[in-house]
Amino acid sequence: MSKIQQAIKERILVLDGAMGTMLQRNNFSEEDFRGERFKDFPHPLKGNNDLLSITQPEAVKQVHRLYFQAGADIVETNTFSGTTIGMADYHMEDLVYELNYQSAKIAREVADEFTDRPRFVAGSIGPTNRTASMSPDVNDPGFRAVTFDDLRIAYKQQVEALIDGGCDVLLVETIFDTLNAKAALFAIEEVKEERNLDIPVMVSGTITDASGRTLSGQTVEAFLISIAHIPLLSIGFNCALGADQLKPYLKRLAHNTTLNISAHPNAGLPNAFGQYDQTPTEMQALIKDYLQDNLVNIIGGCCGTTPEHIKAIAEVAKEFKPRQILETI
Repeated sequence: MSKIQQAIKERILVLDGAMGTMLQRNNFSEEDFRGERFKDFPHPLKGNNDLLSITQPEAVKQVHRLYFQAGADIVETNTFSGTTIGMADYHMEDLVYELNYQSAKIAREVADEFTDRPRFVAGSIGPTNRTASMSPDVNDPGFRAVTFDDLRIAYKQQVEALIDGGCDVLLVETIFDTLNAKAALFAIEEVKEERNLDIPVMVSGTITDASGRTLSGQTVEAFLISIAHIPLLSIGFNCALGADQLKPYLKRLAHNTTLNISAHPNAGLPNAFGQYDQTPTEMQALIKDYLQDNLVNIIGGCCGTTPEHIKAIAEVAKEFKPRQILETI
């Protein structure tokens, strides 16, 4: 049994908050994103947050450090867009292995600074900006911008680098299309078999609106059934909704699974300017409801959340025991 599998039996684990929200505070310029190494790169690079693990590593380290200081047990690597598919927007497909390796290495180094209790690094595996289940062309419903094999190959490269860099767990997150997630999970299983290792895997989908479905149309129960064949450390939801809007879907998930459940909601819904106004105290009260209702084993924050939010969540998480899992549903 891995250390994280042991820890999750003992206490509610706290996941970090938003990486992008924190990096944006630096107001990095195009030159900052480029650094010395990419100063003559022929394409714009501003906005490529994953690249900052190479060009501004101390800034990324500081984000991890602040989340651990706030009480997080797990931080996510700065690799949400770290596939050849995601990096194609910046013409940086060739850098994918290095980006993921360096991001994992940075997070591992910061985790090892904290010796009071085990701290963990989750390799963040985002959904890519393409969907395998639906056509992007309304006039050609059969067209697909990406194939399952395209995704599998891209994810496999990312997974190998994240493991090489020192991740304790892999987090397939913000899943809007379960077919994309299945490609990631298939790639993970391939790597595990080839390397004869057993790294824990977390899966986190996203409910896109009040319909209670993922973007590709699945209900909570359908999403769960679609990936139930894979051995998982946890299943849960993140992004798109705030903690109050997400709660009913977590309840449905808890009612239907014996897996550990994770949640990292946004700090409420964005305002007219795309900003998140929910305070740490407001979010803490909503998360307390999750804990009182025995809904989660891993809790953290997504868009708009900061170390202040995670500190408030960690404080209330200490008061509760992890979700008790019934052996039969």
